[in-house]
Amino acid sequence: MAQSYLVFEDGTVLDGVSFGYEEADFGEVVFNTSMGGYQESLTDPSYRGQILINAFPLIGDYGMIDSANMSDRIQVRGIVVREFCDSPSPMYKGVNIDSYLKEQKIPGISGIDTRELVLKIRNNGTLKGTIVRDKADIENAISKLKTAPMPYESNLVAETTCTSPYTVDNGKKSTVGVIDCGMDNGVKYSLSSRFNLKVFPYNTPAQAIIDAGVDGVVISNGPGDPSHPEIRNTVVKAADELSGKMPLLGIGLGCQAIALALGGKTYRMKYGHRGSNQPVKYKGKVYITSQNHGFEIENDSLDGTGLVVTQFNVNDNGVEGFEHTNLPIMASQYNPENPESPEDTKFLFNDFGKMLEVKL
Repeated sequence: MAQSYLVFEDGTVLDGVSFGYEEADFGEVVFNTSMGGYQESLTDPSYRGQILINAFPLIGDYGMIDSANMSDRIQVRGIVVREFCDSPSPMYKGVNIDSYLKEQKIPGISGIDTRELVLKIRNNGTLKGTIVRDKADIENAISKLKTAPMPYESNLVAETTCTSPYTVDNGKKSTVGVIDCGMDNGVKYSLSSRFNLKVFPYNTPAQAIIDAGVDGVVISNGPGDPSHPEIRNTVVKAADELSGKMPLLGIGLGCQAIALALGGKTYRMKYGHRGSNQPVKYKGKVYITSQNHGFEIENDSLDGTGLVVTQFNVNDNGVEGFEHTNLPIMASQYNPENPESPEDTKFLFNDFGKMLEVKL
């Protein structure tokens, strides 16, 4: 394996060993603290535009298997690991992570002290970075990183949404419309196991969703800044027009979009919540949740909106979910249920099912 370098906009350069694809793009460098589920993270649309650090020291030991994908491709722009396994366990019949990255043209770098790097980001916040193969290119890379916009300044949702509407008919009693902002397969599985689905691209007008005859609407998870102008003009606008007309459930970015639609505000977090062990307090109990977001709702901004914060992050007291005092609206900042992560809060999907019976 050839030497490579992890380069940051602040001039920090870390030596490592290359694997995966040779050419690299820049991205916002973030970290995930999960001990497993690396493939789910790599293919999660909410990581669009980011270079992912895995805090767990060994990645790739059970290979890469299609059933673990959260979307149809790797979404990150690069991966940083302490060590990758080039001979995965044959138990799951997964392919080598190095080969998988090469196939999908995603670069990787190993031999990095990822835990020290996590501390750097926790202390200083996320930075733009890139993976450089040629030492002579480092100074040029730093110069470009300093002037490049953060990936979330572009419309990342447009890169992850479905291209046209589609239906999932499982013979269920209720049919839910989904505004797809980058819905991962875990959310899709959770919803389709309970409801029929009519899935719409993120920029679908509210009236088109109403005309489809759905019983309620879910605004899905997705990447980027919920207050991006193109998201405000589409997803947030639709949430505003749908509220009061039918039950709404927001997940991840969808949670933030509903808050914005009803008058709340969001802000960029220092380093976000990314991992499968985030503790959330709800109705006097603490639940373990899987999260992936870099933006958050301002608690005080919800005053007077009719939205009441019902869920808080135990670590930093951040907003993790809310309900409306009069309307059938609820939201969570995390995925309430995922086949590969904690399912402590899967009852929230059932609570939304009960909301579909509310007559406005």
